Amino acid sequence: MPDRQSVCFIIGGARSGKSAHAEKLITALPAPWTYIATAQAYDEEMRERIAHHRARRGEGWETLDAPLDLVGALTSLPSGRPVLVDCLTLWLTNHMLAEHDVEAECARLVATLAKPRGPWFVVSNEVGLGIVPDNALARRFRDAAGRLNQQVASVASEVVLTVAGLPLKVK
Repeated sequence: MPDRQSVCFIIGGARSGKSAHAEKLITALPAPWTYIATAQAYDEEMRERIAHHRARRGEGWETLDAPLDLVGALTSLPSGRPVLVDCLTLWLTNHMLAEHDVEAECARLVATLAKPRGPWFVVSNEVGLGIVPDNALARRFRDAAGRLNQQVASVASEVVLTVAGLPLKVK
């Protein structure tokens, strides 16, 4: 169990159970919990995914939408508040599509995560285990996500890889 000021980084493939595991970890702490959502509902499928995640959470949750300003959302919360960020790969996608300076945004985020102000649980997809994407944008995304995940893992006090719904402690 993370201490009062730590980052637990939960990583895994799509539908690996990483979000559910992060929710289980954070709800072992006293409420209130803050869920920082990075998704944007651009289409019906994403609206359904967001609704599924919201339905899974019960009482005690506050949701903040931060598709771009994740650093601002994290630093705006009271010290000691348990936080779940879901997920870094959607946040990264939002910055790439907005044509922001991804390296600078990632550096800001990692610097913030290196100094957590509470028990923070951060979810991300591991996208580098599959085939090499066939287009330049997808390869840029895969590479940027891999770099970001490495940087976050380096500052996290705990890293958990989820595979088929099973959490495997990596760090």
